[in-house]
Amino acid sequence: MVEKLFTSIANRVAHLAGMPSIFAVCMLIVVAWAASGPMFGFSDTWQLVINTGTTIITFLMVFLIQNTQNRDGAAIQAKLDELIRVSRAHNNFIGIEHLTESEVEEIRAKCEAAAKRHDRKIAEAAAKKAVAGKTGSKKKAAA
Repeated sequence: MVEKLFTSIANRVAHLAGMPSIFAVCMLIVVAWAASGPMFGFSDTWQLVINTGTTIITFLMVFLIQNTQNRDGAAIQAKLDELIRVSRAHNNFIGIEHLTESEVEEIRAKCEAAAKRHDRKIAEAAAKKAVAGKTGSKKKAAA
């Protein structure tokens, strides 16, 4: 129950925080605060208002946004794992997010090398096909 409520709040806040209108409202608040400075004599209390407000908002937003990113990352990982599982891809890629950064980089480098080899094979096959096509058209022209 609490987890569902927190998830719902985190999703809503993360969505709202990314809206241009919310950014505009925040800018207006800062401009209004700055404009009120002379009225309050740029006092410590005047400065404390913006400092306290922004500190509290930042502190809470860190946890809300981190929660949203953790769930999004886990959902994407689950989807990728399922795609790997049901395709002709290698199942040993499932779970690599738990490896160290250097281990993941090693796997990424192997994938990149395999992709380059595959691209070369395709290019070679296309070149052979093009040569065979030219030879075949010369034979047809001679006949």
